[in-house]
Amino acid sequence: MIDIKLLRNLFTEDIVFVTEHAAERFRQRGIRIKDIRMAVISGEIIEDYPEDYPFPSCLICGKGSDDKIIHICMSDEGESSRIITAYYPDPTKWSNDLKTRKEIY
Repeated sequence: MIDIKLLRNLFTEDIVFVTEHAAERFRQRGIRIKDIRMAVISGEIIEDYPEDYPFPSCLICGKGSDDKIIHICMSDEGESSRIITAYYPDPTKWSNDLKTRKEIY
């Protein structure tokens, strides 16, 4: 299980990486890196993906600078982390608190 304190510390130490693809997706979605940082610092892990390859990852739910909820998927690569993606959660797919996926029948 990934520790949110570790991910926050990696942000503080500036050893969180963003791929070009992820950065392009942020721009398309209107999400700024400062909002991602703020959401990680204030947020919580809502899903864990320990079997992800090549590194375990998790989904974080937190608020950006505009108080909008953002979901951030981050990896735990030991000495660093990587932002895999970030998005504004779709309320049709998430519960009212935007932390629990709705069941699809």
